[in-house]
Amino acid sequence: MRGRPRSPHHRGVLARFSRTVLAGLLAAAGSVVSLTATAPAARAAPPGERDVTAVLWNWDFPSIARECADRLGPAGYGYVQVSPPQEQIQGDQWWTAYQPVSYRIDSRLGDRDQFRAMVDTCRDAGVGVVVDTVVNHMTNTTGAGTGTGGSPYDTYSYPGVPYGDGDFHTCRRDIADYQDRYDVQVCELNGLADLDTGKQYVRQRIADYMNDLLSLGVAGFRVDAAKHIAADDLAAIRALVDGPDPYWKQEAIFGAGEAVQPTEYTGTGDVQEFRYGRDLKRVFENENLAYLRNFGEGWGYLPGDGAAVFVDNHDTERNGSTLTYRSGANYTLASVFMLAWPYGAPDVHSGYEFSDHDAGPPSDGQVNACWQDGWTCQHAWPEIESMVAFRNATAGQAVTDWWDNGNDAIAFGRGDQGYVAINHEGSSLTRTFDSSLAAGTYCDVQSDRTVTVDGSGRFTATLGQNTALALHTAARACDAEPTASGASFGVTAQT
Repeated sequence: MRGRPRSPHHRGVLARFSRTVLAGLLAAAGSVVSLTATAPAARAAPPGERDVTAVLWNWDFPSIARECADRLGPAGYGYVQVSPPQEQIQGDQWWTAYQPVSYRIDSRLGDRDQFRAMVDTCRDAGVGVVVDTVVNHMTNTTGAGTGTGGSPYDTYSYPGVPYGDGDFHTCRRDIADYQDRYDVQVCELNGLADLDTGKQYVRQRIADYMNDLLSLGVAGFRVDAAKHIAADDLAAIRALVDGPDPYWKQEAIFGAGEAVQPTEYTGTGDVQEFRYGRDLKRVFENENLAYLRNFGEGWGYLPGDGAAVFVDNHDTERNGSTLTYRSGANYTLASVFMLAWPYGAPDVHSGYEFSDHDAGPPSDGQVNACWQDGWTCQHAWPEIESMVAFRNATAGQAVTDWWDNGNDAIAFGRGDQGYVAINHEGSSLTRTFDSSLAAGTYCDVQSDRTVTVDGSGRFTATLGQNTALALHTAARACDAEPTASGASFGVTAQT
């Protein structure tokens, strides 16, 4: 790990959060003591005008409702993504949520009434709800049982939908070859009963589930395992979805030389660009930030206006392909870069500590406070949360005034609306930066220090090692200046 982690304890940043109180220690090694902020009374713009999604993975519905009102709306998040709400198999492991028993909203995270109340509360806070939607498959084919809502199920039999044997593909073995389209889209993913989405009946049942969610006020869907559903089948399902055009984000993982490619799904909606997080890990751990000058389409990625991006998600933080909450400054600075860089629509993953790969959420998803009971709350880390407003203020602005030192220090503007600098070097950096900002004073939302820009757009600043600076036109004055001594309001626990 390169350098000490900056989130959420960083000196200066936390001065802006002087109203906070100590919430508690993260239990696992390498974790950080953090602070919980009392959110101001404010509301975000209506969903759709802001593109950052907080992925509150495996939070229960009442906890999400509270977070929408207290933090996500005031911070400017446009969406919150919730874990699969449908009836699922029973069990303590996280992956039970990805084994549906029926399409009833009745999971360990809450029932239909709690889900509806959560959607209403989030909408009132200006935050749209995106549902992680599992429609490629049902449960594992190895046995029978009863779901979280009381529905029985057996091998290829789900009376709660209802689905029977004829509603599933006939290739009843695991996928063996990702270079074979038939294997990927007709055979079974890790032994999960694979729905025959070519059948009109199956398509209609899936669309009925999505329409039900829309009737409760959700703003859109993340389609899990979209790569394992033929693109034409998924387009036909979407055509059956009623109402206003929902946000549609598809999990189609890129694999070089594989038979099914993410580009097949761009006509249906956004596609998650998995190369983005993988490459950020490589660059922040082993290469130079200077390489990021043309990050995105210049690296061969999907078109930015149809890409969903992330530093990590629940799968990649477990398989090691991306940075994670354990990655210290690499993770924090990569998140700052993602929110400042105008490629794709960003997801900010926010989960919980784990040492066991299969471990389910603490307290069955009940979050009493951030940074307690193992909840990592990356969406609330001050360096990350402050960049949501930066992104909103700079929306639609091109990258300008790029600078790098050829190594691990970079800076760039977003037109005349914002400017960010990142110092990933092992020592501090003092420089006079050239920006397109108008003359005047600005608040560096990373440190809560005032920066003065002259009539030529120039300003001088010092960045400590593994720190960032971010100025934007919606933050011209700081809430509270740091003390003269620069004393920290937080502490770090790292082993």
